[in-house]
Amino acid sequence: MNDHGAQHMLDAVISIAHGASVPEILDRVAGAACELTGAPEGVVRRTGAGAPDAAGELVVPIDVRGERFGEVRLRGKEFTEADADRVRMLLTAASGSIGNAALYEQAEQRERWLRASHDVTSALLAGEDPEATLRLIAERARLVAGATAGGIARPVDETGAVLSFEVVEPPGPDADRLTGLTVPAEGTATGIAFTSGEPVVVRRYGDHVTVQQSGSGRDLPPVIADLDSAVAVPLRVGGESLGVLVVAKLRDEVPFTDTEVRLALTFGAHAAVAMEFARAEQDRQRLAVLEDRDRIARDLHDLVIQRLFAIALGLESTGLLLDEPRVAGQLRRFVDDLDATITEVRNSIFALQQPAEGLRTRISQACAEAEGSLGFAPRVGFTGAVDAAVPPAVEADLFATLREALSNAARHSKATKVSVNVAVDAQGRGLRLTVVDNGIGIPAAPVRRSGLANLTARAERWQGSCAVRGGPDGGTTLDWVIRLPEVR
Repeated sequence: MNDHGAQHMLDAVISIAHGASVPEILDRVAGAACELTGAPEGVVRRTGAGAPDAAGELVVPIDVRGERFGEVRLRGKEFTEADADRVRMLLTAASGSIGNAALYEQAEQRERWLRASHDVTSALLAGEDPEATLRLIAERARLVAGATAGGIARPVDETGAVLSFEVVEPPGPDADRLTGLTVPAEGTATGIAFTSGEPVVVRRYGDHVTVQQSGSGRDLPPVIADLDSAVAVPLRVGGESLGVLVVAKLRDEVPFTDTEVRLALTFGAHAAVAMEFARAEQDRQRLAVLEDRDRIARDLHDLVIQRLFAIALGLESTGLLLDEPRVAGQLRRFVDDLDATITEVRNSIFALQQPAEGLRTRISQACAEAEGSLGFAPRVGFTGAVDAAVPPAVEADLFATLREALSNAARHSKATKVSVNVAVDAQGRGLRLTVVDNGIGIPAAPVRRSGLANLTARAERWQGSCAVRGGPDGGTTLDWVIRLPEVR
């Protein structure tokens, strides 16, 4: 290399050393490599983001501290071995600057993940709702990881065979369509992370999701197809997996590095502790509620019912002593009213003795959560022994149907009122979910029927049916009717 070339090399190295961040330094490396070789076009790709070598390209690896960091790709001319030597010398001189910037970048990443953990812990100690805490975990992880999407999946039942995405970030129509998406624990990145307790890194994540959900009838948003690098991190405490945190990037973005995966795993461990703490606090509050409910039930049974029964007996005895038929008849009606009141009080006692987190409570909570998307709270009603008659195996399909119906009302109906009724027949063998809105009704030529097909399939699983009909003046009614298996 002559003096002129050496000066060019020195100038290039000095300009690279002045870079403040890894992306800025890599841009300067690409520019310097083009200037030294006369290449009209050049890029620098970090490890994992590369593409197969193309004809006519000069590809030179970047090694930093003995490890592969990325590569320089130049194109647009006939390259010589002297060109390759110049680029290698440039990279050897620039490797120190690249390494220092990478270390600073990693330190900043650690700081961001620590701040995210602090935010989650602070929200928990401030008494945030557990659902809000889950959303905060997914939001902070997505932002800190520089990801496009994030979500938290939790098991739908005690077996852990199926997981459901309870939270999807960022909020919006796409998140609404993905919330409630279920995946098996076997054969999926989310499931493997849940069962193994180890992080799982996957490329072309969107393609895997599309294939796995192909038979579900779920209408996936277009952004799913563009997701590439993803990491699934177990939310694990004391050997128990509470769920899985998933973050994913779009194609052509820098894939997750080993350092980022380790930081996400540490964040997941902190988040799991927060979730476990919130669960323990919920258990404490439930215990306090149960104790109050048990005391109220005892007081109603030992005091109120006994007094009402004594009054009814006294009125009935008084009626027998009266000679005036009209007055005696009126007393008998009072006795009948008291009998009905006693029955209602006994039903209230029975309800108080049911678990505090019974099905009625969870359905009411699910409807309350829909207020954010609807703009108002749905009206909720129950008929029959809903808590006692509906087995856990049915609940997943019931809740999926309810969420789909409320989501459709929020997205399409333009409704101002929605009513939800869950009814179990007197024999405890039939369940009917009815969701009624006062919106614009069913379009004459609906574009998609995949959602209804999915709900119908869920009903047919329990020897039932699903029907959607419009009213003469607008509005929509969804009837989801199934046969309940016997509760043993």
